[in-house]
Amino acid sequence: MQTQTQAQSHAQSQTQDDDSAAAPTPADAANPTAPTAGTVLCEDGLRRPPWAARDPLLREYYDTEWGVPVRDEAGLFERLVLEGFQSGLSWVTILRKRPAFREAFAGFSPDAVAAFTEDDVARLMADERIVRNRRKIDAAIANARAVVALRSEGGLGELIWSYRPETTPQPRTADEVPSRSPESEALAKELKRRGFSFVGPVTVFALMEAIGVVDTHLVDSHRRGSSGVWTGGATTLEGAG
Repeated sequence: MQTQTQAQSHAQSQTQDDDSAAAPTPADAANPTAPTAGTVLCEDGLRRPPWAARDPLLREYYDTEWGVPVRDEAGLFERLVLEGFQSGLSWVTILRKRPAFREAFAGFSPDAVAAFTEDDVARLMADERIVRNRRKIDAAIANARAVVALRSEGGLGELIWSYRPETTPQPRTADEVPSRSPESEALAKELKRRGFSFVGPVTVFALMEAIGVVDTHLVDSHRRGSSGVWTGGATTLEGAG
């Protein structure tokens, strides 16, 4: 799932091919001037970006999940699918629906989803608890099959983490957070080549933020550096690989 670029990437509308998943949208932000704002000092004494400052669900997501390294296949597949479903919607909407998504998509098991049939598609299209969008559902199934096919070449985790940059942004305000990078553009191109959908460079950058490949926490946020992958702006020796 997404954020600070999730705050900004989720916040941006996409370009054509599946690029609107990213950080929470402006509607999610605690401050309407979020793009130019630094962190907010919350009532618990901790500093967070505006998008994670007030809504309890977004705050919990920010404090416990966003930017924490994810390398396992199922975890990465879940985040990739949810980023795709977020396109055009607010991230908090996806978080609220996440339990239903997990149930509907077999716990995001790539093998199970890859085996979905037209009957499963019909079931999903009738499930009012999730986002009922045929194109996004088809993309999730196609992406599951692409994940399975990748196993013979090291797997999804190895591919995504191989695009980790040598340095990471050090933004002080939300408007300093990029929405894409050379690495996200290259990874998006490679994922599309391998049969993935809803993987434009903005969506992919949001994914990279969400799983710790880059650290775009604002520099005075209490979560800055919490992934253990980054110290300052450089990769640590014990970083993901």
